[in-house]
Parts: sequence; C-alpha cells; structure tokens
Amino acid sequence: MLGKTMSPLALGVVASLAGPASAFWKVPCAAPIVVERADPIVNPGAVAGHVHTIMGGNGFGFNMDFAQARASTCSSCKANGDMSNYWAPSLYYQAENGSFISVEQSGGMLVYYQQRMDPGKDESSLKAFPAGFRMLAGDPKLRHDSGTVASKAVSFACLDYNGPATKETNSLPNRNCPSGLRVQIFFPSCWNGKDLDSPDHRSHMAYPSTYDSGECPPGFGTRTVSLFYEIIWSTDKFKDMWYGDKQPFVLANGDPTGYGYHGDFVNGWDVDILQEAISTCKDGNTNQGGSGDITKCAPLMPLIDDASAQGCKIPPSVDEQVHGVLPALPGCNPVQAGPADATPQSGCGAPTTIGQPQSFFTDLTVSKKWAYLGCGKDVAFKARTLSGDNEAKDDMTVEKCVDFCSGKGFSYAGLEFARECFCGNDLPADRAPTPGIMGNCMSKCAGDATEYCGGYGVISLYKKCDGTCQNAQTGVVGNYTAPASGPGGYGQSGYSPSGSGQAPKVSSASGPAASESAAPNDYGAQSPASPASSALDVSGAPVNNAVATQGHSYPTSTTPAEPSASSAVPVGASAIPEGDSPGSTTPPGGKTASTNFTAPTNGSSSVRLPQGWRDVGCHVDPVNPRALQFWGWWGEPMTSSGCAKHCDEKGYKFAGTENAGQCFCANTLDGGEPAPAADCGMKCNGSDDETCGGSARLNLFTKLDGSTRKRWHRRHGSVHKLSF
Repeated sequence: MLGKTMSPLALGVVASLAGPASAFWKVPCAAPIVVERADPIVNPGAVAGHVHTIMGGNGFGFNMDFAQARASTCSSCKANGDMSNYWAPSLYYQAENGSFISVEQSGGMLVYYQQRMDPGKDESSLKAFPAGFRMLAGDPKLRHDSGTVASKAVSFACLDYNGPATKETNSLPNRNCPSGLRVQIFFPSCWNGKDLDSPDHRSHMAYPSTYDSGECPPGFGTRTVSLFYEIIWSTDKFKDMWYGDKQPFVLANGDPTGYGYHGDFVNGWDVDILQEAISTCKDGNTNQGGSGDITKCAPLMPLIDDASAQGCKIPPSVDEQVHGVLPALPGCNPVQAGPADATPQSGCGAPTTIGQPQSFFTDLTVSKKWAYLGCGKDVAFKARTLSGDNEAKDDMTVEKCVDFCSGKGFSYAGLEFARECFCGNDLPADRAPTPGIMGNCMSKCAGDATEYCGGYGVISLYKKCDGTCQNAQTGVVGNYTAPASGPGGYGQSGYSPSGSGQAPKVSSASGPAASESAAPNDYGAQSPASPASSALDVSGAPVNNAVATQGHSYPTSTTPAEPSASSAVPVGASAIPEGDSPGSTTPPGGKTASTNFTAPTNGSSSVRLPQGWRDVGCHVDPVNPRALQFWGWWGEPMTSSGCAKHCDEKGYKFAGTENAGQCFCANTLDGGEPAPAADCGMKCNGSDDETCGGSARLNLFTKLDGSTRKRWHRRHGSVHKLSF
C-alpha cells in the first residue's frame, strides 16, 4: 500500500486519504519556536505539567489570546496569514537505569489542512476556525486503548524507506524504526458552532463518525476544516540501546504506551485568508492526483521564507534542562504504564515558576559600550555581511571578537560558526536583523559555552555605541526579551515576571564575565548547578558532553530543538521541495568541536560523491582568505555528500566541508595544504555517518579532468592513494 517510490511526506497521509476524496494542503513548520513546559490552553499563566514541542507564531506565551497570536512578528510555519500555534509532547528514550535522553526530531512538523465535508455537501459547508478558537485532541492521562473514535485519531508509523511498509499502530510500536518514528494525530472537526473553548478544551468539538471523515453527531453541526499533525522522531539512533522485551521510548507526560499522545491548537489565522483557502484550494484532491502542494494554494502565497521560518524563536522561560541526558523527565512525570489512567503528580522539586526569558547574546553595553543588534544573515555565494577584517580562533568569545574589531577601528562586529569573527563599518540593509525576531544565532562560542556566536548562515551582530547603548529587543507582549531598566537588563515594555530564568550574560569591564554556576542548556534555559542537571551516562556516572553507552557515543544537544526541524529548512534555505521533509531540529553549524569531534577511521566515512568526483582527504583552510572561495548551501542539513553534489550542480570543481556545518565551493584552491586525516573528524550536522572537516580543516573533494588533476596533484602532493 505504501509504495517505496513515494516521498517520505507523501507516505504520511496515504492511509488517512484512503477514504472519501477530498482536497488538502500541507503547512510545513520548519522547527520549534521553543521546547519547554508551556501550555496556554491547559495551564494558562503557569508552568505546564510536561514538555511540549511548540511550532508557529512568536506570539506564543504562557497566557495568550487571539490578539497576541495575531501580533506575532514571525512564524516557524510557512503559510501566509497563519500565526497559529501547534504543539505536542516531546519524546524521550528511557535508559535501563531510569535516566532519560531527549530524542531528536527529523524535520519540524507538517500540519495538514483537509477539506472533509459531511456526506453530500461541498467545500462551501466548511468553516474556518473563528477568532479566539482553540482546542485539544487526545487525552494525556490515557494508558490503554479505549476503543473510542477519538482513540483512533492517534497513530504511529514505523518508517523504513528501504524496507517493506508496516501497518500503523495506535500505540508506540515495539520495534526499531530505521527511518524514524512518525507520530500522528487527527483533531476533531465537528464544532458546536458557539463555544471557542470549553472547560476540558474538547467538549465544544466532536469527531465525525470515522474520526477523520463521515457525519458529525447531533449538536455539532458546524464542520470545520480538519487538522492533522505529523512529527518524525529519530528513534533509530537508539537502535543498539534497546533492552528487555518492550520498546524504550516514553512521551514527555510519562507515557510509555502512546495512548496518551495529544496535540493542542490555538488559532492565529487571518480568518478571511483561511476561509478563502478552504473554498478555493483543490490540489490535494486524491481523485485527481493532487499532493496537497501549498504553493498551488494562492491565498496562502507568498510563503514565509525559509530563513525567517527557521529563525523564528522565542526564549524559554522555565529554568530547567529539557534536552540531553536527564535523571528524570522534566516536571513531575514518573513513567506510568497503566492500563489505568495516569494520575497527576506534584512535589518532586521541579520548577513551578515562570522565570525571566533566556537571552542569546552577551551584554557589553557597560563594559565595552557595544550593543547587540540581533541575528543577521550571511548569504551563500555573495560577499560577506561584514567585509572588513576577520579572524577565526578556537577560543573565540564575543568579547574577543568585539575587541578585535574595535582595535582595528571598525564599528560593527559579527560572529559565525562558533569561532569566526568578522568586522566592518557598513551593514547591508538586506543582511540586518529583522526587528522583533530573535533569529537562529544559537551556536555556542568555541571559547565560552555560555555565549552564543552566530550559526550557519546567520551572524550575531554587535555595534559600537554612539550615544544610546541598548541591546536589541525581540518578541511580543507576553513573551518578551527586552533590556531592563538600565543597559542590557530587563524591565522595559515586555514580559518580565519574577523567577530564576537567565538574563543576558554580562561582561565585566575588567574582562570576560565571571564563570557562572550553571551553563545554559541546549535550548537556552539555564540548568541548576547540581548533579541532577549534569550530563549522566545511562549508568548514572557523569560524562563530558556525550552519552556513552554500549560502546556508542551520542552527543548531547548543543542547539535548540535538536536537531537544530530541519531535514529541509535550515536558516537561509531556498525552498522546500514538494514531498520533502519540512524542517530539521539541528541547525547546520550548531554543534561545536567539543561535542561532536570523532577521529575518522577512513576519511569522510560513507560519503556518496557525484560521478567523477574524488575524496582528496583533509586539508588546511587558511580562513583569511578561504581555501575555497565560495560559501555553498543547498537548503538541507550539512553532509559531505550533499556539499559535493551542491558544488557539482553549481559547476564548481572543488567542494569542501568544515566545522561540522559549512560547505565551500570553488574552481581553484587557494592554499589548502594537506593535513592529518584525524584533523577532519567532526561529524556532519546532517549525518553521524559522515565527517565534515574540523576547525580550520576541510574534507576536500574534487572533480577535475585528467590533465588538470595531474597538475593539481604535482602542486599539492599525494596524501591519499587516489587515481587522479
């Protein structure tokens, strides 16, 4: 039924579309805007019971209404007019000793809008969600198959794109899923026509007779467009860590069965745009070979560009670790396997206070009279955003970059890829940070893991103050990140509740900021300085930035929403190919040498090169100037295979990957002397099976014809036994 030739995303809804013919469109959400214990539907104004992976507009807050959703300045979901929020529980691996490891997403989320009518009616009977509408699907307490129509709305697909299709289940499958575990939920689409919400957030809605289609029950005569969420989790990374006779994964609400999976929706649509799309967009009609291509839905054009979608973030405000290795699930969520319904727990010592929003910049307004401008862009195959002097250092910090640029007489300083510093006196308008948008500058600095130094295709920008010295503000009322009354703090027109969240790191006038009692965790929230928040291996012993089990090394997360949704939409990507995954949780360039360096045993491992290309080993990148002149990127997580293919398609004869997440192309090699193979041991952001250079080191590949190869070979010498 699920043909192997179909694209991964097309597979996601084949079963659900097997019923009556209807149109639909898919809204790709690039990545979470935040991962934390927040739920303004169930726990308004308070810390939620368990961790959610949250997509959509940056108007999201602990307490929000329709106006706040519409006030969003960006969204991680790409449809024009949609500032809604979509969320579902995160997934964790439970180790045999009881500790937990967060599971990375493979992509962000796909939200399907399906035009499914009552029998005998057409699209004109379908209604858009009204202003202020919200709902919840699923029951977090459930631990058994209730046999209800609602219970059938939750399903799990164990993906294997190279093997036979397997039947979807209503519980977590008890087998490894080589291509990931896809978690799915249908929302009810029959509305009582009057209530925007209800005390249990469900009873104002009902499922049609077959949960995804059919007739609405009495009292629920208004049919809305149908929502369907799809998230893929990279469970295959734990394939060698199973134990016992049961699958080892558990939802954030302490559910090892999957029956308690659920999803939440807060409407943030321009209602007129949504209604027009419902009435006019027909591409997904399965009787006519449609695929739900959102680009064929005119009311939803233009799409939010990939860089803006991937860079749409809000800072977490709950002071706890939610990524990496954990001694317990965040919140008070002991694993409850049922079959009785789970019971709420409390008193476990988990944070209950909404803290100050985490900040991703270093406050230099007092110590150096430089201010943070925000997260800007750097564009592939074009001049650098800051075109003055530059340097790259393995001990790079924000202070060192600002001191370097200031000493050279420049007024702008920018940091990228954790270790690179750029200077300039001009900032191109099309590269400047977007006001109010936090951006994806979340790579931890090579020289100080408590600071942030840009990312892949994005640059952390600072400017020398001339008069007023104030750091950038991002967010909307309800989840604001803003300077305080005084340079660089909190307290101006924004959200500033009391609590223990982490304010911006402040650099002292005498030098770098003093060491802190706890470093920010992978998504920015500060972790308590206690054994409970330290990295643990599955035996309970402390480890250094990695989970070491059964001879395998799993890097702990160093970026939000782990990769940092996007198997297809990292920052600066071009377009999402129809049928491909919409986003990735690991932004390219997000990992640093300290967390993903492994000496390769054979060059670039399993790199698949285009025809005519050769792997010529590890080479030095002088950085200033680059060994390969042009920065390349094709809109997917970084791999050496992808980089070589990309450079080949652009007509270049050299390709090189560096620092886990960078790709460079050129027709000539400037410098680039051979280096030991062990220097190129960073695992690629997009594949643990490939290496992508190292710090100032390139995994180098070339496509040269015979005569040119020989000339290049004589000039640079033979490092590997390759036939040039």
